[in-house]
Amino acid sequence: MSPNGSDRSPRRPMRRKLLQAMTAGLVLATATGCTYKDFPRLGMPTPTTEEAPRILSLWQGSWAAALATGVLVWGLIIWSTIFHRRSRTKVEVPPQTRYNMPIEALYTVVPLVIVSVLFYFTARDESKLLSLTDKKPDVTINVVGYQWSWGFNYITPVEGVTGDAKTDKNLAAIPDRFKNAFPANAGGVYDTGTPGTRNPQTGNPGPTLWLPKGKTVRFVLTSRDVIHSFWVVPFLMKMDVIPGHTNAFQVTPNKEGTFLGKCAELCGTDHSRMLFNVKVVSEDRYEKHLKDLAKKGQTGYVPAGIAQTSHEKNRETNNL
Repeated sequence: MSPNGSDRSPRRPMRRKLLQAMTAGLVLATATGCTYKDFPRLGMPTPTTEEAPRILSLWQGSWAAALATGVLVWGLIIWSTIFHRRSRTKVEVPPQTRYNMPIEALYTVVPLVIVSVLFYFTARDESKLLSLTDKKPDVTINVVGYQWSWGFNYITPVEGVTGDAKTDKNLAAIPDRFKNAFPANAGGVYDTGTPGTRNPQTGNPGPTLWLPKGKTVRFVLTSRDVIHSFWVVPFLMKMDVIPGHTNAFQVTPNKEGTFLGKCAELCGTDHSRMLFNVKVVSEDRYEKHLKDLAKKGQTGYVPAGIAQTSHEKNRETNNL
């Protein structure tokens, strides 16, 4: 009992203040209307496509949720350590609580809420990022992975180049559902690399993929041998390149420059040498580059990869 005859413990106001401070911290951390630009990137590179901020925002939100959970748990641990430590003047065993239904229900509900919220935002953003129907692509590029480098088929009509990507035998491995979006009479050009290829401007290893700024680019990913993974680092987006199965996604580059790319799937002995560059330029420079490839004789397409099995074709047909 306190000196004034009250049963009120002097520690209780301190406990209330601590709980109020923790609650205010959680509200500030989770309930503000800040955008991804208001938070640190937490190890992520600067986004260089219109779609990348969505990925960065999801990354930052996951960190914010983890930090809020951590602050709550750390706060409760410190609070219990300070205010529920054993008194030096008492030796009796404190009251033991074996079953506390509210606490056990809280331990069950809170993790379910956390997982459900993370799942919702992940599923929402994944659905948006992988959609191929929101925008019609301005440029389509077949990215071919092989041990130990990359090939790029620019599926587009090029002045002076004849052919049709929809019927080209080198692109036979690509399913019709992707070919239907190919431009008509796209003779196209290509570029390939080896581990020893270097970008002439930067000296970085690997072949260089050219893209036009401000244009929606669809990547159609195929493999000739094993599973690779196509990753342009500042795009914040990567996808597996699987033999016998075609993947695709699209982005809209919004910053010019030369960026690094790599294979993000352990694919064998020289996996570390599967590097490439992505050069984002103006539309005029992009068109000139395609004409330069044609002048070099790099017309048509290189083989896209392993054809799909009947089982895979049936699965994709049933999912359309």
